[in-house]
Amino acid sequence: MPETMAAVLIGRNEGARLERALASVAGLGRVIYVDSGSTDGSVTAAQAAGAEVVALDLSVPFTAARARNAGVDALRALGPLPDYIQFMDGDCELQPGWTDTARAFLSSHPEAAVACGRRRERFPEASVYNRLCDAEWDTPIGPARACGGDALIRSSALEAVGGYNPALIAGEEPEMCVRLRAAGWTIWRLDHEMTLHDAAITRLGQWWKRSKRAGHAFAEGAALHGAPPERHGVDATRRALFWGLALPVVTVLAGVTLSGWAWSLALAYPVQVLRLSRRFGPEQGLFLVLAKFPEALGALQFYTRRRTGGTARLIEYK
Repeated sequence: MPETMAAVLIGRNEGARLERALASVAGLGRVIYVDSGSTDGSVTAAQAAGAEVVALDLSVPFTAARARNAGVDALRALGPLPDYIQFMDGDCELQPGWTDTARAFLSSHPEAAVACGRRRERFPEASVYNRLCDAEWDTPIGPARACGGDALIRSSALEAVGGYNPALIAGEEPEMCVRLRAAGWTIWRLDHEMTLHDAAITRLGQWWKRSKRAGHAFAEGAALHGAPPERHGVDATRRALFWGLALPVVTVLAGVTLSGWAWSLALAYPVQVLRLSRRFGPEQGLFLVLAKFPEALGALQFYTRRRTGGTARLIEYK
């Protein structure tokens, strides 16, 4: 395994979470840890765990995509890339048996570029927001359109599409998967435990920022790959802008200028919550609707930055 596989972890101020992450990838060959300006001793902890540390230049805006590319560059610096690279966020812990299963799958499916499995929240009972994350990770088994930050990736496929887009502050994995699929590769979700993730979201403000970041990713993804047949991010952006911006504005304007009956347009929200609750359950149904407000703000932030030529900055929630 060591001669055909390596691990690239990225993180910033993850503390004990990073220590668990590093311990879980021991034995995978070279382990690269890319640090984005930590001040909590993460670099020292990674070095103590035997990882090779890459510290990103503080003068250039951090992005997860930039960090992952830097990890690949560090692997490449000492020779040919390993056949497979396990990417993982520093707040995750690799589960036993995952890399054996994923590596065997990719070896037997030469058209497959990415294998991902089940990511679970470590503490789903800690907050409603952690439970929402756990539900979000539970995507269908089989061919997939995208992966998340944790995945085993065939290095030749990664190289063929030029790696991650370092300019993206979010949504870099789905965007790369668009390019992989366009090049003829496939992405797969396997029925196997992959990682434990520690979202550590305990406050509404954290959830709001995370949802805002998602809206920014939807809008930027649509700007990059929204044309047919891909239409990447288009539907998600339209839903965010309709429920989070257009409908509230129309309701208020109509209610103030036309008739009191116009305020009944707001009833569309509880109706939508009920509709989604039948499919996803009451808790998730409610927050899927509420999320459209920060998602709309995230989309507007992207459009404003694109118009003004501003620099993209991370939207951090912890």
